Amino acid sequence: MQRRTSLKLLGAAGAGIAGLALIDWKWQIIDRLTHVGFFTFEQEQLLTSLADTLIPEGIPGSFIAIPSALSTGTDQFLIRFFENCLEKEEQKILIKELKSLEKRGFASLTKQERETILMEYSKADKEDQKKFYELVRGTTIFGFTTAKEVMVNHLGYQVAPGFYSGCVEEPAQKA
Repeated sequence: MQRRTSLKLLGAAGAGIAGLALIDWKWQIIDRLTHVGFFTFEQEQLLTSLADTLIPEGIPGSFIAIPSALSTGTDQFLIRFFENCLEKEEQKILIKELKSLEKRGFASLTKQERETILMEYSKADKEDQKKFYELVRGTTIFGFTTAKEVMVNHLGYQVAPGFYSGCVEEPAQKA
C-alpha cells in the first residue's frame, strides 16, 4: 500500500479544485472591472433578474420540464435588443428605471419581493414606469416565445410544414 503517493494525489487534486475556484472568482472580478457595452455589469444583472422574474424556471412540483427565460437565453436577447433596437428616448427611460431598481436592490431580493415590485410597476401612475414595465415584459415574452427551444420542442413549430414526395408511382387505371 502506498499511502504517501495516494495522499500526494489527493492533495494535488484538492489544490487543483481550489485553483479552479480561485480562477473563476478572479474571472468574475476581472469581468466586472473590464466590462464594456451599453449597459453596466449591474444593469445586465438586473435585466437577467427581470427576465427570470417574468418567466421563471418551470412549475414547482411538476414533472413537465418547462424552460425558463434564462435557459433559453432570453436575458442575452434583451440586452442585445435594448442596446441595438430601441429609440434613444426609450433607452433613456430604460436606463433611468434600471437605476431606480438598482437603488432598491432588485437583483438581491427574493422572487416574491421582485414580483411585488413588478406589480407596482404595472399599476404605476407614472408614465415612465408603465412604459418600462410594458417594454420589458413584452420584449421578454417575445424573446422567449421565439427561442428555438420553445418553438420547436414546446410549440411544435416546423419550418416547412408538410412533405414533398416527388416521383410517386401511381397504379395504372383501366379506361
